[in-house]
Amino acid sequence: MRRVCFVLLSIFIVMETFSQSRTSDRQPYAAGRFYSADKETLTNDITQLFESCVKTSAHPTVRAIICPHAGYVYSGKIAASAYSVIDRNTAYKNIFVIGSSHVMAFEGASVYNTGDYVTPLGRLTVNKEIANSLKKEKLFDFPVNAHLQEHSLEVQMPFIQYYFKNIPPVIPIIIATNDVNSIRKIADILRPWFTPENLFIISSDFSHYPSYKTANEVDNATANAIVSGDPKKFLDVMKKNSYINDPGLSTSMCGWTSGLLLLYLAEGNKYLEFKKIDYCNSGDSKYGNKDEVVGYNAIALTEKNSGTQTAKSLSDEVTFSPKEKEQLISLARDNIKSLLYDKKRISVNKETLPEVLKKPYGAFVTLKINGSLRGCIGRFISSDPLYEVVLESSQSSAFEDPRFPSLTKEELPKTDIEITVLGALRKISSIKEIVLGKHGIYIKKDFRSGTMLPQVATENNWDVEEFLGYTSRDKAGIGWDGWKDADIYIYEGIVIEEKKK
Repeated sequence: MRRVCFVLLSIFIVMETFSQSRTSDRQPYAAGRFYSADKETLTNDITQLFESCVKTSAHPTVRAIICPHAGYVYSGKIAASAYSVIDRNTAYKNIFVIGSSHVMAFEGASVYNTGDYVTPLGRLTVNKEIANSLKKEKLFDFPVNAHLQEHSLEVQMPFIQYYFKNIPPVIPIIIATNDVNSIRKIADILRPWFTPENLFIISSDFSHYPSYKTANEVDNATANAIVSGDPKKFLDVMKKNSYINDPGLSTSMCGWTSGLLLLYLAEGNKYLEFKKIDYCNSGDSKYGNKDEVVGYNAIALTEKNSGTQTAKSLSDEVTFSPKEKEQLISLARDNIKSLLYDKKRISVNKETLPEVLKKPYGAFVTLKINGSLRGCIGRFISSDPLYEVVLESSQSSAFEDPRFPSLTKEELPKTDIEITVLGALRKISSIKEIVLGKHGIYIKKDFRSGTMLPQVATENNWDVEEFLGYTSRDKAGIGWDGWKDADIYIYEGIVIEEKKK
């Protein structure tokens, strides 16, 4: 019987794939299964969900929501609660709809770029320009077939069509890798779009098939870990949950990779906060039982009220003694040397390190030979300790900067190392806020972005407009004057230079 079912399923998949090859639009798969396939009935169903859901006051700036994707009769009210946090008049430029694959596994993510998404409520436009730009990234270069029978994204689309008065285009993304390092890299790729003008919807249910009592406990622990904003704490709780003595518990969050992606996007940003909105599980539905349930959380990521906050200078927040600066430089140099000669990173006894090197900061490592750039890669924000970021960035700058070949043993003695420890990004409304020598700039326009570190402007004796122009043209690739209608962010940096011997 199983063999017959497998053959029938294979035939169905082939038929479905053939059907998709005749049209570029992604046709409904979950309609009639997870929600009504009839337009009028579906509209009435969603209306009732919003009328009966728990509502919180709409927040002026919602950056992301975590929202369930089960059948509407089970999780619809929780989904409506998540959307209700958003002011439905908000004019987002795009909505990134992200879920973890239930049907395929591969080493990255798949973005739907061949057409639009179709539901019983009509066609939802896909931003193909952004989707096509993502497809050029190695981690996104996977077939759109991953979307054909994936319900997690589709279930969100009717909510988007119903709720927003001005419906923005969507970018549908399926995460199929379970590799934590790959998920962090995917977050880095998406970071240029993680701005207030775009909304991120993370589609995920929580615990699967434990008892009703276990579900309540596990789902609360997982939600609390997300609300903490700490990716490591989230991974620790996921691991701890896996040891719970409930034979039915298969996962404490089916879309944990998508949730982790959001945590990586938000990490280190002191102006963002997660909030729990509502919770239930399938045992709370009249259609479910309490023996094997699925949990549903609504969680929002919002901006804090920044109007009353005064930005704190990075130099007021952290300082490095001469010895601590020397230790950071030594970590970078010793790590590069170990990779060159022993093909492995150095091991570090963190217990012997000063506390300031264990704090979470972003950093860039710059390599120069005779004053000429030889490599420069880093991370803006991080929940990892600074020393780990320096180890990672020194390796990337020496061996992974696409502008240069890998550093050689012969070049290492001639290489000067510079480390820039970074503060948080802050969007500005006037270029008068830029202080040369103090601020680095990050320019973003549509799917293009680029940055230059604070010291670059003073090293080249540029004025503010030259700083913007060179960054705009040479880093973001939007032309010399492209910054004039782009988003501009500033950040502070503490520059640590290697002492000449």
